[in-house]
Amino acid sequence: MVNIIYVEPSGNRKTIDVEDGWSLMQGAIANGVDGIVGECGGSCACGTCHCYVEESRLGDIPPPEAAEEDMLDTVAAELRPTSRLACQIKATAALEGLVITLPETQD
Repeated sequence: MVNIIYVEPSGNRKTIDVEDGWSLMQGAIANGVDGIVGECGGSCACGTCHCYVEESRLGDIPPPEAAEEDMLDTVAAELRPTSRLACQIKATAALEGLVITLPETQD
């Protein structure tokens, strides 16, 4: 289990134990985190799990692949240098305590 801190659009912070190997989207959906829709179920086809990764931790996750970069171009909320799709980030021990912030809208 890896503790991930989700900051919902309301500003509410939820610390969730996410199973090793699960995507951060799966962890959010399974635990009722507000702000992640995950319409495509994690297949990198909808952009509704857009999140902002804390800048100081970007080096702890692999860079986005081309499919994720393409999908990020379609997200509803502001695209930032820290934008990622939560379905493409797998929980690992290296991510312990990671904070991701969810945008105001996903559609």
